[in-house]
Amino acid sequence: MTERNTLKDAVLFAAMVGVECTNVGLNILFKAATNNGMSYYVFIFYSYAATTLVLLPLPFIFHSRTTLPSMKFPIISRICLLGLVGTLYQILGYTGIGYSTPTLASLISNLNPAFTFTLAIIFSMEKLALRSLSTRAKLIGTIVSISGAMVVVLYKGPIVLSSTSSSSSLRALLSLESSQSDWVIGGVLLTAENLLISIWYIIQTQITRMYPAEFVVVLLYSLCGTIIAAPLCYMAEPNLSAWILKPDIGLISIVYSGFFGLTLSVVVHTFGLHMKGPVYTATFKPLSIFIAAIASFIFLGDALYLGSVIGAMVICIGFYAVLWGKANEDDSGFTSLEGSSNGKTPLLQSHKVEDTGGVRLLCSV
Repeated sequence: MTERNTLKDAVLFAAMVGVECTNVGLNILFKAATNNGMSYYVFIFYSYAATTLVLLPLPFIFHSRTTLPSMKFPIISRICLLGLVGTLYQILGYTGIGYSTPTLASLISNLNPAFTFTLAIIFSMEKLALRSLSTRAKLIGTIVSISGAMVVVLYKGPIVLSSTSSSSSLRALLSLESSQSDWVIGGVLLTAENLLISIWYIIQTQITRMYPAEFVVVLLYSLCGTIIAAPLCYMAEPNLSAWILKPDIGLISIVYSGFFGLTLSVVVHTFGLHMKGPVYTATFKPLSIFIAAIASFIFLGDALYLGSVIGAMVICIGFYAVLWGKANEDDSGFTSLEGSSNGKTPLLQSHKVEDTGGVRLLCSV
């Protein structure tokens, strides 16, 4: 049984790393598509629609021999809320990338673990004892991470490293440079996106605990996202000619999103939230900074700015301070807060500590 659990943990770990790689690729393709004339809102709607079509057969394949629990109103309402939050963070995120660069999106995503930790405190999922060294480390780490993100957003600085590896045609297509004002707007939008992603994690974890049929949940979420995105995106982009797809980079980005981007991200994150909880899932976000920096520098010729380097270092220091505090808290034997004295259970029940490769993480059961 231990070997089986180890294999499942290894598969989940590899899948989470793979998701960060595909998300960076999707961000780059999206930037290229929008620079080629595709509307942000057209891309978002078609991405949700393509994801729904790809996910449609999966519940029938993986849940055909099992009796599914009844779908009650509390679950349906939460899935609808999940679709709304997901659509909003997609709009904010892709608009932010349009104003800035995929590299900035990866840098700002380092805020996600700090936001998730903060929400875990709000929803009584984390212990808050100011006299505890682990709690202080997590609080300071959260503040440091946010400060680092502000450095990235507000200070672009001079170029410290540039590359000429990309062709002039590719550089012209992607046009990864942005003005200082656009950089700030993009950073603010991307920060708001990561806050909503953390909220998405909290809601999705609760749903999978209430209704442990992951493929059904992700299909209904994607369907709700498509339905919600349709009127919102049409109001934002009423030009009907913009909705006509052409065989260019825009169509490629939508197909990529349908098979590898949004689909893979939603499925893997849902399983990760169910198996390990939101804290574990959020810890993989900082990987995207290294993936994006390497990909943009080697393949796209994206310049590396001093503000990004300083901000990334500050964010990583804060992030690992949060992880250190989390590990030391779990080592001390603390698992989770119990329900309140009135007998009600908290939003997410977490009573088991799992060992995941040397860092012990709080997991929901």
